[in-house]
Parts: sequence; structure tokens; C-alpha cells
Amino acid sequence: MTRLEQEFKKTEKRSMSRKIFIGLFIFSVLIGTLGGFIYWVISDLPNIKLLEEYTPLESSRIYSSDGKLIAELYLERRTFVPHYQIPDHVKKAFISVEDIRFYNHPGVDLIGIMRALWHDIKAGGIVEGGSTITQQLARMLFLKPDRSIKRKIKEAALSIQIEKHYTKDEILGMYLNQAYFGTRAYGIEAAAQTYFGKSARSLNIADAALLASMPKAPSMYSPFKNPHKVKERRTVVLKQMLDHKFITETQYEEAEKASLPLTPHFRKYDAPYFIETLRQNLETKYGNELYTSGYKIYSTLDFRMQQIAEESVARGISSIEKRVKLGIEAALIAIDMKTGHIKAVVGGSNFWKNQFNRATQALRQPGSAFKPFVYITAIENGMTSEERINDSPISFKGAKPGQKWIPHNYDGKYYGSVTLKTALAKSLNCATIRLAANLGIDNVIEMAQRLGIRSRLQPYLPLAIGASDVRLIDMVSAYSTFASGHRAKPMLYERILDRDGIVIEETKPVLEDLLSEKNVGEMKILLQAVVEEGTAQRAKELKRPIYGKTGTTNDYTDAWFIGFDDRLAVGIWVGRDNHMPIGSKETGARSALPIWVEFMKKVPLQIPSDQNP
Repeated sequence: MTRLEQEFKKTEKRSMSRKIFIGLFIFSVLIGTLGGFIYWVISDLPNIKLLEEYTPLESSRIYSSDGKLIAELYLERRTFVPHYQIPDHVKKAFISVEDIRFYNHPGVDLIGIMRALWHDIKAGGIVEGGSTITQQLARMLFLKPDRSIKRKIKEAALSIQIEKHYTKDEILGMYLNQAYFGTRAYGIEAAAQTYFGKSARSLNIADAALLASMPKAPSMYSPFKNPHKVKERRTVVLKQMLDHKFITETQYEEAEKASLPLTPHFRKYDAPYFIETLRQNLETKYGNELYTSGYKIYSTLDFRMQQIAEESVARGISSIEKRVKLGIEAALIAIDMKTGHIKAVVGGSNFWKNQFNRATQALRQPGSAFKPFVYITAIENGMTSEERINDSPISFKGAKPGQKWIPHNYDGKYYGSVTLKTALAKSLNCATIRLAANLGIDNVIEMAQRLGIRSRLQPYLPLAIGASDVRLIDMVSAYSTFASGHRAKPMLYERILDRDGIVIEETKPVLEDLLSEKNVGEMKILLQAVVEEGTAQRAKELKRPIYGKTGTTNDYTDAWFIGFDDRLAVGIWVGRDNHMPIGSKETGARSALPIWVEFMKKVPLQIPSDQNP
């Protein structure tokens, strides 16, 4: 070999060494950079131990006093269900379509990624993802739904950590409780209720396959929007279940024939006026937690009594509208006088058309139903039911100079000297106004407010015959005082439990002693006379002691009956929202009292004791 050739070979070796060195250097830099990037990405991973305190947003549930579920309150409709209560075929439906190697990989499935990549290359686009169920859970709980490489690395790292800390069944359970299924249903239990009106533990194979079709694209695979697409997708899931021997050929064919749900099972909750009043009450106390913390709220409402109330009001409105123009509204509220528990509320003819609650919100003139406040004021001032008052024409100065206010009795007749008992039984306006003038209208107002009337009362004599606005709930609560002298604060719920069954709030009856036993006895004589010989004689058909008072306003705009027996105080209001007359001669005795009587006929004679767990 010549010297020149030797020099050339040496030069070539040095060049090769330099290239290898440069290559190794670049490789080291790349590895270091990649390692640094990965370290930077995973350095701020969320603490996986937070899953030990995993508490998904969960609907709060409202129960009646007799234990019936009557409403759910939620931002995301979700009811947590433990993984061991989810049927095996439901789990297999999701595994078959989302992550067939779920029980074999450590959180990240490299085989699955390669398989998905191969399918995507063959299809010329993305047709299959490589994310495992664990990765999807990590994304749902901890990460933003972007498509960056940084998010993918974090997702993989979190998945491996999750797999180290939890069993496969626990992970699958968390996934199924967290997944979104469209139509405001979050989690497998809410999805089962929304799409099939049943619990997750009752789902069959066809149901499971349909729900497993949805998390990929809930809107696209909604059976209510795209039934053909979701049926095709369900078939794919069933085929996967068959191919992996999760189901038999017979089960596959049977599930394939199953029809799709046609409409969502949204809960048009029972007792809507009551529920809305309760919801507003609790929201001021618990805020957003009311919709997310899975509370169990045991209300005071008696479900059977509520049904009777709704039926009685509906029939009452129908009967009135056979005599007058359509557009009548009515309200009812029933209160257990011993506890203050509100047992039934009807706030109008149709909550789903108009949410205005005429039992608790509407301010209307009570007419003669206000008169008992005048009479109890007289009794507290030493009068008795047998003392006499003059019922004769009377007039007072009007609001303007030279103007006079001349009240009249309803029938245009005057009865001269009458007892307080007769004056209230016959609902004599002139006798009542004269009595109020003698007592002082401010004293009547003070009495009405002491007994529970919260609205502003006008300090003028027309107030004595009900010319100032009040609420039905206040009238019923105040009347309950005439039964025993005690007034129990109206209550909507008895207790609230958290998701673990621990009591976080419990209410007790709040009683005020307002009237003496003697004065209660006198008032009961007066109010019973209204039923026995006065304007409310229709109530005698109940064949038990009943006490109450009718009320009718000018031009028959408002009709009332407020009354009680030995356990319930119940009030009825009838009218029109636009304050136009109900119809000619539509008095409290003719419009409101029949609804009251029908309700009281059908309610149980004894209020059942609470059956709440």
C-alpha cells in the first residue's frame, strides 16, 4: 500500500470518528431534550391521591314524608352507583368497544395504539383511537380536552399511576360514573334512568350496548336525534361482544331486535309548586351544593294528600268553568297544625305552563275571610261570642272631601242587634266594620300580624272586610292559631342527609303561644257557627267538627275558604290572574268551599306518622 493510500485511510477514519461523535452528541442532546421535556410535562401532574376523595357531582333527591322519591335537583344529572352494583354485561359492553385489553394493560396499551394506528393507515384517516379506559378517566378527571402532545404524555403518566393505586373494577366503576351520555345524563345510573326509565342494575344487553355506543359522540349517537346511526353503532358493540364471546349468538340476535327509546325519561317531578318553593328555600342556605352534593332531603309533603289536593283543584276548576268563562285559577295549601308541616300545595292549574305559585306568592284581597281577625281582637278585649253588636247602615268619610264610604251587607239586609256569633256566621259587613271602628283598626292590624299575616295591611276601615292584600299561606297559618292558641311555623322539610347518610340538618316544630285557651274556645264557637248556620253550611257533609270562614271580594274577583278540623288547616283561593271577576254569584261558598270539602272528604282521618328512613 502506498504512503498516499495510508494517509487517505487515516483521514477517512478520523472523518468517520468525527461523524460518529457528532451523531452521538446530537442523539444525546435529543434524548436529553426529550427527557427534559417529559420531565417538564409530568412535573406538575395532579396528585393521584385526590382520587381517594373522589366525589362526583351528584343529584340531590327530595322525598315525601311517606318515603316516595318526588324530585331530583342537579346541574349534571348523576347518581353515583358502586362498581359492584353494575351488571357484568354492562361492563363488558364498554370494554368490548372502548378497551378490549382493559384487564391486561398497565394503563397504556401499546398493542392497542399500534392496532389503532394500523387501522387508521388502512382507512386513510382517524377511525380508531388508542386511548384506554384508564386514559379516558384521567382525561375526564384531571386534564383539559385539548389534542396537544403535552396532554397525551400527562394522560399516559396519570393512567399508569391510577393503575398502581386502584383495581381494574374500581377504575371501570369511576369511568362509568363519570362518563357523559348526552341529554344531560352523567354517569351510568343517570343514563339508564334518562334513556330507559330504569336503574343501571336493570339494564339488559341491548340497553348496555346502546349506552356503550354513546360516550364516543353523545350528540351524534343520540337515539332521539339519529336513530339510524345509533342503531348501527349498537350493532358494532353487539358484534364486538359476540366476537369476544361476551354474549351468545342467541343473545346477539335478541338484542339486535330490541327497539330504541323514543323519548327521554325526564322527571316531570311530582308536587311541582311545593318542590319549587322548597328548592328556592334551600338554595338560599346551601347555594350550589344543593345541586351537586347528593343530599337526601326528606320533605314534609304527604304524597297521597298531594295527589288528592291536585285532583280536587282540577275538578273544582273544571266545575267552575262549566258556569263561567275559561281561565280560572285556584290554589290550595294544607298544614299540619301540630307541627307546621306543609302537607300539600297546589299553586295553580298547571305549573309547567306558569310557575307562579298562587298559594305562597300571590297577594289577593281575602274579603270576609279576613273578618276573624276583627273578632279575635274583640274577644281579646273582653267580649264573648254572645255579646251583641249593631248591624245597621253605617257611613264614613271618604278619601276625598265631601266623599262618603257607605258599606253594605252582601244580601242588602240589616239585622239590627246581633251577637258576634251571628254577625260572623252571616258575614255581616256593617256589624263587622262597626266593631272594627270601636276596637281601632290599628289593633286589628297588630292582631293579624301577630297571628302570621306578613303582607302590609292598609290602616283603613275597609281592611275589616278584607280590602288589603294577603297571601294564602299566611291566612292558613294564622287560622291554625284559632284551633289551639299555638301557631307552628310552616315547614317544608324535616331533615337533610349527606351522600353518606349523615344528618346535616334536622328541623323541629317551632310553636308560639299566641291565644289563651278561653279565647280559642270563643273563636271556635264563632267559626263553627259559620259552618253550622252560616255561609259555609256545605261543610256539614263532612260530619265532624269543622271551623272556617268564606271570603268573597267585590265583583266576585276572589273567592276563599279557610278552615280546619282537629289536625289540618286548609285554605282555598279561586280567581283569575288578571283580577277580572270569576263570574256572577261566584262566592267563596260556591267556588272555593266545594274544593275544600272534596279535599277534606278524601284525606285520611289520621295523618300518618313519618315513614322516612
